[in-house]
Amino acid sequence: MAESGSKIREDDKFPGRLKKHVCQPCLSKDKQTVADKFCSTCNEFQCNDCSNVHNVLAILKNHKLVSVKEANVASISFKMKALDICDQHQHSLEFFCEDEKKLCCSTCAIVNHRKCHSVVEIEKIAGKITSPISTLGDELKEAKEAAESVARHIRSSKDQLAEDIKEIQVEIRQIRDEVMRIFDDLEDSVAQRAEILLRETLENLSKKQTLNEKHLTDVTSSLETIESIFKNGTSVQKYIAEHKMESKVNSLCRNIKEEYKKLETLKISFHFDETLKLPPLPNSEYVPGQLLFKTTRLGDVNSVNMAMNLTPVSTIILKKTGYEIKNPLYTSIDFLPDGRLVAVDNQNKKCLVYNEKLEKVGSCALPYYPLSAVVVSEEEVAITRGEQYKIEFLHVSKCNEIRSSKTCKVKTKYYSICLKDDKQFVVGTYDEPRPVRIVTLTGKEYDFGVNFPNKTYTIDSSASTYIKSSDKVVITDRYDHTVYIYDIKTDTRVVVKDDQIQEPCGAAVGPSDTILVCCCKTKTIVQISETGQMLSSYKLDMDYPYKVCVSRDKSFIAVANNCHGINKMQKFKISC
Repeated sequence: MAESGSKIREDDKFPGRLKKHVCQPCLSKDKQTVADKFCSTCNEFQCNDCSNVHNVLAILKNHKLVSVKEANVASISFKMKALDICDQHQHSLEFFCEDEKKLCCSTCAIVNHRKCHSVVEIEKIAGKITSPISTLGDELKEAKEAAESVARHIRSSKDQLAEDIKEIQVEIRQIRDEVMRIFDDLEDSVAQRAEILLRETLENLSKKQTLNEKHLTDVTSSLETIESIFKNGTSVQKYIAEHKMESKVNSLCRNIKEEYKKLETLKISFHFDETLKLPPLPNSEYVPGQLLFKTTRLGDVNSVNMAMNLTPVSTIILKKTGYEIKNPLYTSIDFLPDGRLVAVDNQNKKCLVYNEKLEKVGSCALPYYPLSAVVVSEEEVAITRGEQYKIEFLHVSKCNEIRSSKTCKVKTKYYSICLKDDKQFVVGTYDEPRPVRIVTLTGKEYDFGVNFPNKTYTIDSSASTYIKSSDKVVITDRYDHTVYIYDIKTDTRVVVKDDQIQEPCGAAVGPSDTILVCCCKTKTIVQISETGQMLSSYKLDMDYPYKVCVSRDKSFIAVANNCHGINKMQKFKISC
């Protein structure tokens, strides 16, 4: 057949609909032909040969054909990426069969649906029916979050496995020092077995990661298409895209959710026999212990639903008053049970009280530099002191009057402080090899029965908090960009590293016992599960967020920053 239009030059091509008007039916047959006509009903450019079908089929005779020069290009500028083309016949989708709930081209309508009772033109019904295409976008966003959680969890699992292997080797070395003859061979033996197990496990994780990255790419591409159609497409285009992409979106969401349900925490540990006897056989034939690989399925716990949303409630700029020498620097904040906020200003040696609207309602000068504060009861606050071995107690009345209550002398320098129970604190140290300790309300000091790393933190380089329900201690390492979660009952830990965790400072326990951490460098609050999984990240309108606290009913959080520019305090409503 002779082509009515001329060939298109190779260098005139570009993806999607072509900028130069090309016959689209020919294009679907891998032919490049200049278009002569435009059908506004088909929404297609066609050459003379292809447009002649309008004169042959009665059902197409009412279509509006105009020359290319007369075509309204603006009406077809949106790229549908072939979503409006019939997969079977490569014709434009023009009809919808209400009996079978299917999109049809003109050929479909004549050949496959002539016995159906209701085949209507899409153009007539598209504007009358509300299309839930935005719902597809929401589902894709949720699936994207799950896929990103899978990626973060895999990265965290790799780091955790490496940490577990290191801890096994440290444990083995400690025992080897006591019984050198037996344990010289043991370290090499276990390390080899662990290496094999680690290699096999990492291979499996890499396969899962590759599959997840493909899903994430597909989700991102589909989401971009959905959002573009929702924003720029016509009602017809939205209607078509909804029906064309529904199956693909459902399949993607189903596959990603299945992967998410299969997420597992990976744990390698080494347990020695209860009764260790010197064997008569060479150590190569006898291993006094067992290498364990523990897998815990996370699919039963829907961590995605634990992710929180923050809605700003109030914001105040912290400025010095006429009586203050320096700009305020709030090194700690905490909620009183009635919703008021207590803050300590390290620069100006003050304790302040704010109401629920963040209006200052009380203030008291202090004879020392306050570091961290925690609300002990309805009218009592405990404060750690800089460079002094003391914990101070203040009485904060319902009328916002503040006065000194008592002082407890201690033997360790303490920085961060939080409640362990109604009689004890969990306190973070500085210039001390034990990073966290227990202090009673009367000043008695104890150590946790946990093998914390032998690392001494300087002031302001670490903070801690405590999860009462599971007996876990959380420690932030600001300059190692790491959050550690220590399980006191099992003497194990989870190491949390992520691109979003940069210079972690203050930490607090949030809804569902999740962990909220201020990240100075990324200007965010990140939310982490007890198992070390990244749940959410919220970008803050402040530089260097420094301290965070949570109200008693877990419905509000407050954040204060620490920078040389504008210091702020913000309050947010929590929703899940």
